[in-house]
Amino acid sequence: MSKIPNKELLIFDWDGTIMNSVPKIVATLQSAARSLSVPEPDPISAKNIIGLSLDTAVATLFPEHSEFHQALEEQYKHHYIAVDTTPTPLFNDVESTLSALKQKGYSLAVATGKSRKGLDRLLGETGLGHFFDITRTACEAKSKPHPQMLEQILDFYQLSSHQAVMIGDTQIDMQLAANAAVDSIGVTFGVHSKDELALFNPRATVNSYTELLALF
Repeated sequence: MSKIPNKELLIFDWDGTIMNSVPKIVATLQSAARSLSVPEPDPISAKNIIGLSLDTAVATLFPEHSEFHQALEEQYKHHYIAVDTTPTPLFNDVESTLSALKQKGYSLAVATGKSRKGLDRLLGETGLGHFFDITRTACEAKSKPHPQMLEQILDFYQLSSHQAVMIGDTQIDMQLAANAAVDSIGVTFGVHSKDELALFNPRATVNSYTELLALF
């Protein structure tokens, strides 16, 4: 696998890319629906909204139940934090890879559909917060795949789009990168497969953090 040259900034998605939270998100979406007697989404549909802001995700999954959208968001937050006990471990070699990339001189950032409160909680719990100079959530920018998150991160560093790469596990992440004219790298251990990610022409697709580090 060839190295990717001339990059200064690596921007990571969170859910399904850094943290193995996909099963918990799916279970929580289904629990939120059941709590309001709304038909629960099937696992594939639930996975496919991961990366969107919560309000956009709910509107996408439950278009015929707009009267429940706010309540579904509230139930999702409640179940995710206080009810569902599905583990959300970091993927193998995340911390060592981030450390190695920082030592190589790369700047690291996060662009996620999570809320600011949710991301800050997880940055603290995982101890990963010190790796990232800037993070952007759905609270500070328009929902993926709108390019605003990446544009704000690029502005922070005063870099152009060709100096950055977006690393994510979903087609939404790949589309986000394309919309911002940023190269992308797909990871196959989250939501979408190599073939599904390939539809958006990422520079590379990796199956582990060991493979990701080898690109740089």
